[in-house]
Amino acid sequence: MNERNGENWCFWEEMEAEEAGPGVVRRVLAFCDEMMCVENTFKAGAIGALHHHPHTQITYIAKGRFLFTIGNETHEVKQGDTLLKQDDIIHGCKCLEDGVLVDIFNPMREDFLK
Repeated sequence: MNERNGENWCFWEEMEAEEAGPGVVRRVLAFCDEMMCVENTFKAGAIGALHHHPHTQITYIAKGRFLFTIGNETHEVKQGDTLLKQDDIIHGCKCLEDGVLVDIFNPMREDFLK
């Protein structure tokens, strides 16, 4: 997948889908060393376990409803909402209805590349 680093075009149907957890499918979309776009598709009830990482992350809720925790705050979010997660802040979610999250990471997540 590293051969796609810096590619100008990213066609969804050509992107490999991988299980990121029970009920969660991840697709790494466009990326370069400085940033990465990732799509996560969740089934209702799926959990994005609490975690943290040294990347700034913006999440756009493209579809569905989620209960999201960032730091010490928890809110229900829905399609159209956007979340900012600063470096190393603990965050996670529970999917309340089938949904899709679009994540932007800075810098890119090398751990997502095979």
